[in-house]
Amino acid sequence: MKFVGMVRGLGLASLVLGGLASGCVVASVSTASMSYAQTSSAIVVQGNRRVEAETIRSYFRTRPGERLDAAKIDAALKALYATGLFQDVRIGQAGGRITVTVVENQVINRVAFEGNKKTKDEQLSTEVQSKPRGTFSRPMVQADVQRIVEIYRRNGRYDVRVAPKVIELPNNRVDLVFEINEGDKTGVKAINFVGNKAYSGYRLRDVIKTTESHLLSFLQTSDIYDQDRVEADRDLLRRFYLKNGYADIRILSAGAQYDPAQKGFIITFTIDEGPQYRFGTVDVQSNVRNIDPSVLRSRLRVSSGDVYNAEAVEKTIEEMTIESSKLGYAFATVRPRGERNFENRTVNLVFVVDEGPRAYIERINIRGNSRTRDYVIRREFDIAEGDAYNRALIDRAERRLKNLNFFKTVKITNEPGSAPDRVVLNVTVEEQSTGEFSVAGGYSTADGFIAEVSVAERNLLGRGLYARAAVTYGERVRGFELSFVEPYFLDYRLALGVDLFAKQTLASSYISYDTETLGGTLRFGLGLTENLSLQLRYSAYSQEITLPGQYTNCNFNPPPGNVATCYADGEASLPVKIALAEGAAFTSLVGYTLAYNTLDNNKNPSQGMLVEFRQDFAGVGGDVNFIRSTVDARYYHELFGDLIGFVRVQGGHVASWDGELRMLDHFQMGPNLVRGFAPSGFGPRDLTAGTTNDALGGTLYWGATLEVQMPLYFVPKEAGLKVAAFADAGSLWDYRGPVSRPSTGEFLSCGAAATVLCFGDANTIRSSVGLSLIWDSPFGPLRFDYAFPLSKTGYDRVQEFRFGGGTRF
Repeated sequence: MKFVGMVRGLGLASLVLGGLASGCVVASVSTASMSYAQTSSAIVVQGNRRVEAETIRSYFRTRPGERLDAAKIDAALKALYATGLFQDVRIGQAGGRITVTVVENQVINRVAFEGNKKTKDEQLSTEVQSKPRGTFSRPMVQADVQRIVEIYRRNGRYDVRVAPKVIELPNNRVDLVFEINEGDKTGVKAINFVGNKAYSGYRLRDVIKTTESHLLSFLQTSDIYDQDRVEADRDLLRRFYLKNGYADIRILSAGAQYDPAQKGFIITFTIDEGPQYRFGTVDVQSNVRNIDPSVLRSRLRVSSGDVYNAEAVEKTIEEMTIESSKLGYAFATVRPRGERNFENRTVNLVFVVDEGPRAYIERINIRGNSRTRDYVIRREFDIAEGDAYNRALIDRAERRLKNLNFFKTVKITNEPGSAPDRVVLNVTVEEQSTGEFSVAGGYSTADGFIAEVSVAERNLLGRGLYARAAVTYGERVRGFELSFVEPYFLDYRLALGVDLFAKQTLASSYISYDTETLGGTLRFGLGLTENLSLQLRYSAYSQEITLPGQYTNCNFNPPPGNVATCYADGEASLPVKIALAEGAAFTSLVGYTLAYNTLDNNKNPSQGMLVEFRQDFAGVGGDVNFIRSTVDARYYHELFGDLIGFVRVQGGHVASWDGELRMLDHFQMGPNLVRGFAPSGFGPRDLTAGTTNDALGGTLYWGATLEVQMPLYFVPKEAGLKVAAFADAGSLWDYRGPVSRPSTGEFLSCGAAATVLCFGDANTIRSSVGLSLIWDSPFGPLRFDYAFPLSKTGYDRVQEFRFGGGTRF
């Protein structure tokens, strides 16, 4: 609204409203011959149809005996327009009385959208302010146009055009139609980095979330230009450099420019890296009398000589703050004091502990959580109302909330409380979708074609629960799985998980028998430290194998039976037939997993270590007993540039504590240990002539892998293609299962008699070298391995080419 003028002394006021293409609406008050002696009771209202006359007079209301003057009339005029009910208001004098003539705004009969294909009517209806049965207002319609345009721009369509059309109807009603020309998606055509020397643009694109448009961009949304996302990328780049030693890093600008020729945006990040620093001297200084610095030194995450890491400094501050609170100093603050040595490129760091100001948290307000329950957010805080205010613990809570992946944005701000020593925390979140429905398909040389349909929810009922149901059907594998996780069991940081599963594996060229497994697992998980976690579990499952009839038709009783003829159509290995005769076996076991994880990215790591130690104890009831122990250690390191080195070492042992170990409880190894070999391709094997020569498995194994990964520079980064060169070595040996069946006289041992069977169990090192093509495609991870075995035994089965992958849509 803009008031264009008032004539002094006469009280002339005019109001001009900006409208649509139809032009401006003008209202005026003329009081040239109007007496100020008039009162509100003497006002005549004309032109009103829906609004009561008395309602209009109420805007001119005066106290008893008070007269209307020009200022009060001007104020009434502005107030009437502010209601949005009137298209025009004119005030004049007729017959000694004030006359208010109004033209009411029209009523919206319906609001419609035409031309929108990418955005549903329901989403647009919730955004616009013009509603059916509401008042038609041209400024409001213009604002609605801008809201619609903004919705499309957030979805990457900057060429959108919106034209509002008004259809006149009887009885002062209108239909409002927004005609939308959505235009093409406006993507990011190029991402450039200027000033980067330590890291290539290819590497930095891994850090940010925005990606460039490419052939398969229709399967993702990260290539859509989003100003908020670009700003978030700017912070990600800064944190990345600070984590890797560049303490002077500055992201000078993050500019986006629209290129009409390419019909997309060019994003340019301008970077001033500065030199890389290392930690010099690292010390702890306490200005609090009863806090011993030596106690806090155990919480240091940094060491002299290490590359400077701002993230490690933050974690050190958090842990020292928590340790001070445990010592009874809840208000203690820990501040890092750094001193740069520009010549040696080191940062001397002192963590100073002071007695901070005594401030308490008066209240924690939570806003924006339309779906997630308040307590789900509050339990991520280590502090509550009434506790001492501690910024380090608040920052930790903010990081935890972001890691939940329930919200698009999380922001925690402070405001003064009701007293100088009181602070109010405001937690503002924006919800995002947490459900997932997926149809996955894939192919592998081991399992053939496979499809999976799954439904998952990370925030079930807004209570922070996780649930998933999946059905798998494939060429040689079928089954289902149900999972449920309560991350805060009994309000402790103890995760409770329940799994139910069924799986059927059909015979193939690798194994001669079918396997059916049905069972469940109860598990508890807790974090011991930020990098160390423990999982406890109990599993119970029934396992049974079946065989085609021709594999079990040899009669060895009395020896040699019909052994001369029955082997013509094949015969299953003795341990397999023994497992078949025993029927379904019930396994009941308890176990645990201790995991140490420092990976920088669990999905696509480039730095860090992951070590898992697992033990299972079967025999807590059931038909089976064994102790099984495995260890798997992986280490990733950036060699130079974009080359990632990967080392993996693994091993395991299983043994029965009461008699023989079932064949099905042995380890079976193949390309999961040494590539270039078929599934169950090496290790102890039945070598009896005429049998299916089944793999028997072993009780001991070890394996080692050395791999170097690098990107394909001539392919766009967004294609997700990498190549790898690898070398594998390992072995599986020491079969401890049944070797004889007294009832038939069969036994596993090389010999000359007709009833004498044979098996191989050589502790030979199997090794291979090869190349891989790795594609982190929008359809899912795909990997192609070609391996050449260097060492093997005569009865091993090789498979030089291996392919595995899947898709999700």
